[in-house]
This record gives sequence, C-alpha cells and structure tokens, in this order.
Amino acid sequence: MAEMTIATGNRPSLIAAPRPPVLVKLAYCLGQAAQNGGFDVAVGFVFFYYSAVLGLSGTLVGAALAVSLAFDAVVDPVVGSWSDNTRSRLGRRLPLMIASIPLIVIAIALLFAPPRGLGSSGLFVWLATFSVAVRSCISLFNVPYIALGAELTADYSERTNIVVYRAFAGLFAGLVVTAMGFSGFFANGGLQRPDSYPGFGRAVAVLLGVCLTLCCLGIARYAAALPQPEQKPGSTLRRLPGELREIFGNRSFRLLFGSAVVTFVAIGVNMSLNNHAFVFVWKIRSEQIQFIGYAYLAGILLGVMGAPLLQKVMEKKHAVIIGFLLLIGNWLVIQGLMLTGLYHPVGDTALRAMEINSFVAGIGTGFVSVAYPSMMADAADEHELLYGHRREGLYFAGLGFAGKAATGLGVMVAGVALDLIRFPHDPSHSGLTALPGAMQFRLVMIWGPVPAVFALVSLVILTAYGISRARYAEIARALAKARSEV
Repeated sequence: MAEMTIATGNRPSLIAAPRPPVLVKLAYCLGQAAQNGGFDVAVGFVFFYYSAVLGLSGTLVGAALAVSLAFDAVVDPVVGSWSDNTRSRLGRRLPLMIASIPLIVIAIALLFAPPRGLGSSGLFVWLATFSVAVRSCISLFNVPYIALGAELTADYSERTNIVVYRAFAGLFAGLVVTAMGFSGFFANGGLQRPDSYPGFGRAVAVLLGVCLTLCCLGIARYAAALPQPEQKPGSTLRRLPGELREIFGNRSFRLLFGSAVVTFVAIGVNMSLNNHAFVFVWKIRSEQIQFIGYAYLAGILLGVMGAPLLQKVMEKKHAVIIGFLLLIGNWLVIQGLMLTGLYHPVGDTALRAMEINSFVAGIGTGFVSVAYPSMMADAADEHELLYGHRREGLYFAGLGFAGKAATGLGVMVAGVALDLIRFPHDPSHSGLTALPGAMQFRLVMIWGPVPAVFALVSLVILTAYGISRARYAEIARALAKARSEV
C-alpha cells in the first residue's frame, strides 16, 4: 500500500491508497491523447495552415496564438485550484475531465474549419477565438488529469513508471495523428491545400473524444475512491492568489517552472517552423515529412524506455540535462553545416539526414518528458512538508502552462520572425517550393540556433534544482513522521 495525504487545515492526515492495478493505469494513460495527439501534433499544423496556406501574416498568426497563451495564464491555475478543492462522488479530478471532453471535440474541429472569405481580420479573430477555446478546454482536462497521476502513488520510482505509461500512450496518439495527417489528408501535396484541413480537424476531434471518454470510464471507480480535500471557504478566485504565492514560495517549483517555460518556448519556435523548413529549404515532399515524425517518435520511445534505467544510475535532474544536450545538438549540427555552406542536402538525401536528427531529438525529449513530471511530483511532496497542503493541481497547472508556452510565446516569436524575413504569405504562393538563398539562411537560423540558445538558458536554470534521491528520502521520512503524529 502506498500512502498519500490530504491536508486538513495546516496538518496532513494519513490516508492509505492502494497502488493502481495495470488496467487502471492503461485506462488512465489514454488521457495523454489530449496533449500529445491533440495539442502537440494536431495543433502543430495550425501555424503552417494559417500562415503558408490561408495567407495570414506570421505576425497575426503569432499574435492570435499569443492571445490564447494570455488566457492560459489565468485558466491553468484556476483549473488547478478548482480541482485541488473539489469534492464530489466522482472524486476531485474526474468531474472537470468529463465536462471538458465535448468542448475539446467541438473546439478542435472548428479550429481547422474557418469559413471561406473571412479576410485577414476575420481569420485573425477566428484563429484567436478557437485557439483560446482549444487551450482552455484541454487545460480543463489536462490539469486535473496530470495531477491525478501524481496521486496514484507516493513512491519515488513508481512515479516515474506512471509517467512512462502515460508517455507510451502519448507516443502512440502522436503516431496515429501524424499518420492520419500525412498519409491521409495531406498526401500528394495536401499540406499546401486548404481543403485538406477541415476533414483532418474533424477526424482528430473524434479520435480525442473516444480516447478521453475511455480514460474517464476506466478510472472512474478508482478515482472516486481517492482521498478528497475538505471544502474550504471562499471561491476559487479568492483563494487563488494566496495559493499561487504559496507554490512560488517553494524554490524547487520556481526552478522547474522557469526551466520548463524557457525550454518549451524553444521547442515552440522550432516546431512552429518545422514544415516551413522541410518544404521550402530542404525540399522534402509533404507525404515524406511524416517519416521525420516517425523517427522522432521512435526516438521518444527509446528515450522513454531508457529514462527509468537512466534514473537508476543518476539523478532525475541529470537525465533532463542529457535530454537538453541532445535537443541542442538536434538544433545545431545539421543547421550549422547548412549555414556554413558545408552541407545542404535536399529531397531524399535531406529526408535521411532529418530522420537521424529527429531520432536524436526524440531520445532527448523522451528523457525530459519522463523526468520532468516525476520531478514536479517530488516538488509537490516537498511543498506538503513545507506548507502542510497538497497542491498537485497547481503544480501541474504550472507545468501545463509551461508546456503550452511552446505554442504561445514560441509561435509568436516564429510568426514575427517570418514577417521580418519577408516570408511570402499570399495564398497565390501556395505552390512555392523554394526560397531565395538569403531567406533560407535566415529561416534556418530561427529554426535551429535561436532555440538552442533558449535551451542553454533553461539548462543553466535547472542546474540549481536541489531535490536529489537523498533529499527526497529526507522529505519522505519527515512526512511519515508528521503523519504518524496526526
């Protein structure tokens, strides 16, 4: 039996919770489709769709997506606090997750289906409105979902295993959405055809709806039996400022949050420009781009499988640092060779080079995606020791906000950069297959070296994180002692 606590006043009370059976963990991990299949893969097409296909300027695309980021700054912590303090017969996490499912389905479908003839202003409003809707609805599911994962066990190593389950499911969801897009809707040049996208959006919406529904059904009984907090007086909005001051009072949270924000901004800049670089610089056909994605997912698979083994011989923080270094290499090696004129493959030759590059990046991403949530769960336990309250919802709201900065601040930077290099955004240029050499140079600079600089800053921040295996053992002993005195 693993033990977990829910604070009563300022004192935690001892409540035993069984480790979840395999079937519960399998059902739980289906919920990762919202983030990986929906947010990371499907929404990743939005920047290319609105800028290079529909003709909206990069700055307006970036600004519209930045608006949604501003909403996230409010929505994520509100949802985190809301789920932390909810009591119901379904538990404190599941009601919000269930309510979000139809909203996610509708918002994803409409994001990819703007009406014809809107013009630049209309497209901007449509993109801003439904990117806000998608982000907010996915937050409504994802924040309590990730927090629930931290509650499944209090064991230092088992938490990593829970994240591995989730990572495998996310990997599969990303694979399915990638294949559905490039092999189906975007085959034979469909990436540059506007009529390819509405059907893709509807298909993704249905897939996410099914996965999230099965997740909630599979974990309902177990989630309902988990400990729930006592109701606190006052509304969520009134409690939230104090709760935010509390979590930012924990140095471990501040370091993880700051490092994650900078990292995901770097990833956002790079990923927003992937399709631009592949199509217009490396001249890779749209139906072949999926194989770069598969190589990336294969690398993530290896990284996810290797992360628990790596953490047996080193600290979680060191596993993340190795992941960062692999990502930085992915953003510097081939790009650096191209920028110096030493190596600039195109077509099939470029495809092979990008597959190798993406495979290495995937390994690094796998290390980071497993270690980061596990470190955040450890920091949440430290928070209980320091303050006498469990704040998993707010902790993982912070991590979720940092992750979505990838398609907020990162996309805004990428959008402004496209306009600065005068990337053509007239729909009549949708058949364009190459760019002038100087423009290719600037595009690759933004796509590779700029994110690498961000990642280096994040790495420096992370080195100050102090919860080691030994420190966590001290936290666990102190919590056990406090619980025994209740």
